[in-house]
Amino acid sequence: MTGTDVRQDSVRLTQYAHGGGCACKIPPGELEEIVAGLTAGAGANGGASSLLVGLDSGDDAAVVRLPGAPGSPAVVATADFFTPVVDDPYDWGRIAAANALSDVYAMGGTPLVAVNLLCWPREVLPFDLAGEVLRGGLDIATQAGCFVAGGHSVDDPEPKYGMAVTGTADPARLLRNDAGRPGTPLSLTKPLGLGVLNNRHKTTGEVFPQAVETMATLNRAASEAALAAGAVCATDVTGFGLLGHLYKLARASHVTAVLDPSAVPLLDGAWDAARAGHISGGTRRNLAWVAPHTEFGGTDELTRLLLADAQTSGGLLVAGEVPGAPVIGELVPAGPDALVVR
Repeated sequence: MTGTDVRQDSVRLTQYAHGGGCACKIPPGELEEIVAGLTAGAGANGGASSLLVGLDSGDDAAVVRLPGAPGSPAVVATADFFTPVVDDPYDWGRIAAANALSDVYAMGGTPLVAVNLLCWPREVLPFDLAGEVLRGGLDIATQAGCFVAGGHSVDDPEPKYGMAVTGTADPARLLRNDAGRPGTPLSLTKPLGLGVLNNRHKTTGEVFPQAVETMATLNRAASEAALAAGAVCATDVTGFGLLGHLYKLARASHVTAVLDPSAVPLLDGAWDAARAGHISGGTRRNLAWVAPHTEFGGTDELTRLLLADAQTSGGLLVAGEVPGAPVIGELVPAGPDALVVR
């Protein structure tokens, strides 16, 4: 069978990948071992520019100050792509683009231009499906006011899509994950549960519109609100789950994060999907990674898994109060554990 023999309306894209979305990330502990020692120093190109944010803190994107007059914008650069998280190709394109753009918003930046990253099994899936994926990505980038200028494609056994994005930011008003300070509340701008709902969709074919629209929603408004509120510390919540990204933030900021699980918003259907066992391997790896650094108290296993749920195109986790977003905890002086759940 070739790609031209497959009808578009009969294809379930999630069945052509071993996993889905950001749950397919390399586990955080393994990833840190891979990139250890690869940090480039500021001004690595001889002093013409300086690296403001690199690998040191595991932040969401790289930020480089360019030479010029004081107050010149910095450049924000990132790339993100993944296997299908939903079966609908247009929705997958929208979600993947929103997820890639999110890294720029998580730094307090504005996306300027993106290039597509497309991997496609050309002998298996029709190219009109790929066209729908690209159309979805273009529509979200257009919504963000971000140009899309070409890209790169390869023949690959598994379909994958995303974007490399370049943006700008005020170097004096960055949102960094190492700038958290004790006494600061924690806000979360999108509900959790995307991972378990996506996993249920992959297993059963059920469609969850609330999950699709949450993933396809840009983090632009959340980023702008965080900056307007004076926040200086944030990250987005994606494949490492809320606990994983919060751990990275607390570790980089040399604080302890106290989390109230009862205040964490969940998507409709998330509890049911978790109880039914739709937990990804990525989620379980996230929980195993943070467990040695977390005081869980009496928190039950299912709650722990949902807090570690591998999100795709999740919201911003902001050190500060963001209007309209729930406060889910606070940062306190560093204690014996980086995370406390109670």
